[in-house]
Amino acid sequence: MLSSSPSPPIRVMRIIARMNIGGPATHVTLLNEGLTRLGYECLLVTGMETSREGTLKDEFAARHLSMEIIPDLGRAIDPRQDIVTLMKLYRLMRQWKPDIVHTHTAKAGFVGRLAARLAGVPLVVHTFHGHVFHGYFGRAKTRFFIELEKICAKLSSRIITISDRLKSEILEFGITHPTHIQVIPLGLELDRLKAVSETNRFRAEFGLTPDIGLVGAVGRMVPIKNLHLFLDAAAIAHQHNPNLRFLLVGDGELRADLETYVQQLHLEKAVIFTGWRRDLAQVYADLDAVVISSDNEGTPASLIEAMAAGCPVISTRVGGVPDLIRDGDTGRLVPPRDPAALANAILNRFAEATRTAEMAQQAQTLTVKKYNSARLVTDMDGLYKTLLHLPQHRQLATGNASASKRSSS
Repeated sequence: MLSSSPSPPIRVMRIIARMNIGGPATHVTLLNEGLTRLGYECLLVTGMETSREGTLKDEFAARHLSMEIIPDLGRAIDPRQDIVTLMKLYRLMRQWKPDIVHTHTAKAGFVGRLAARLAGVPLVVHTFHGHVFHGYFGRAKTRFFIELEKICAKLSSRIITISDRLKSEILEFGITHPTHIQVIPLGLELDRLKAVSETNRFRAEFGLTPDIGLVGAVGRMVPIKNLHLFLDAAAIAHQHNPNLRFLLVGDGELRADLETYVQQLHLEKAVIFTGWRRDLAQVYADLDAVVISSDNEGTPASLIEAMAAGCPVISTRVGGVPDLIRDGDTGRLVPPRDPAALANAILNRFAEATRTAEMAQQAQTLTVKKYNSARLVTDMDGLYKTLLHLPQHRQLATGNASASKRSSS
């Protein structure tokens, strides 16, 4: 009796515009690592980051994962560059023969999905980590991106959102229909965050004693994050409690502007710019609160990490944040663009210390359970295998896998 040959591994080409420090880049790193362990063959295709964004390419490479860089695959839309990128992606797909192309972020989603369909890739999946339909552009440009996403949705076998609220927003903008969207929450390496206890090592670096109240904002310094609101709230809170200090952890295009604004608010002695940090576990352990002041968000990785570390969280009630924080139960939510409300929430964090500790404990328990990387990989593995066995994809997927096996032999 002849034994059947083992099935070739499922090939996944994952495309993201750039590996700048943040949730999406961490997300694709953990997915490719976890799926590789399950026997998938994964290739990440990405572009270049700007000088102020920071990069996670080195961390991705340190995990011995395959990566292809197409420099023209960047953040901004440029018709000439985008056509060049489209052709490079098309040729790479024809050569590598993926069973699945999975795109992340808007720019990669457009050129990646179009190239995949031109190349005859059996399954095309796209993840919305957020959207640019509110708070980014003017009305005309926003309408253009909405119409573009409607077209791209028709090129997709399935759309993924990282929260229920984000799914609802995508539906409200008419991007696609409900049965075409699946919610798969973020998953991060949270055990390492939970394991780090407060040592004051991070505080000591900046000469901050344990009795100082330390409040931080972690992430990119870009307009949508509205860090001017964070500083306005800091000015109000500091006036009521001079023992407070405020950290901006990260970097970006607005750093110089924010540094000037700190001077205008006369907060030079109360605000510290740390730049990008790799020791975030220690940062969260030494912070008394993490604050999000954004005008729009998907699912902020900094909030998930902070909650997993047991750090109290405060955020504007925007985007997918209410899916993460239950106001008064696992954290504090305030209206967007309201510096007095944000300042009051910061002050209450210290005035209601016992209640704050209870909320942080509850948040940690729920977050570690729901947003761990093992769950993310299991969810994505299940989706891929379900889609590959749908009748309308079975023949294509089998044929493509066979082609993939021939090309590697």
